[in-house]
Amino acid sequence: MRSEHRGLRPAAAVAGAVLCAVLAAGCGIRTTSVPVDAGPAPSQVPCAMPPEDVTAQAGEGSPVQIYLVCSSQLVTVDRSVRVRETKSDRVEVAAALLEELRVKPTGPEEQAGFSTVVPSALRVTGPRAGDAKGALRLSEQPEDLTPEALAQIVCTYAESEPLVQDGTVLLGGPGDYAARGYLCTTETKASPKTVPTLGAVRLP
Repeated sequence: MRSEHRGLRPAAAVAGAVLCAVLAAGCGIRTTSVPVDAGPAPSQVPCAMPPEDVTAQAGEGSPVQIYLVCSSQLVTVDRSVRVRETKSDRVEVAAALLEELRVKPTGPEEQAGFSTVVPSALRVTGPRAGDAKGALRLSEQPEDLTPEALAQIVCTYAESEPLVQDGTVLLGGPGDYAARGYLCTTETKASPKTVPTLGAVRLP
């Protein structure tokens, strides 16, 4: 009898091990003899600058807000631009804002999830003969820019009073095409990829 009991114990242990393995496989758990460190949980992108970083961003010049991309939306960040304090030329203001949009976001801005898709070589000039009053000309056709880049420019310019005419931003390109009026809407800010220039109209 003792020998029979001794034979049953190993058999029961083997059966138990097989059962555990089957249950682990059924639950989708891959067995491993090496401890796995999955690392920290992914952090949530805040799309907001800490107060101390906002203060650090402020420098000499005029305070402005530009629109950067964060979590597939347009979100404002504070910057400062150097323009003449009195009678600033609107083209100078447009160029200063475009320069801020072109440059790579600062370290704190990148950590907060901000980015820009405005081409680094893009430039802006004033209207040409025959353009509507207040028009601006980009070095690329606006419709050739990515939707997000165009939305960044339109919404940033829409925040500057000298660059808005009757609620629209008038933009043209280097080609022989008339400037168009672009609107920055709530939908544009929320989904710049799909609604980049909602309400764009061709001027007469």
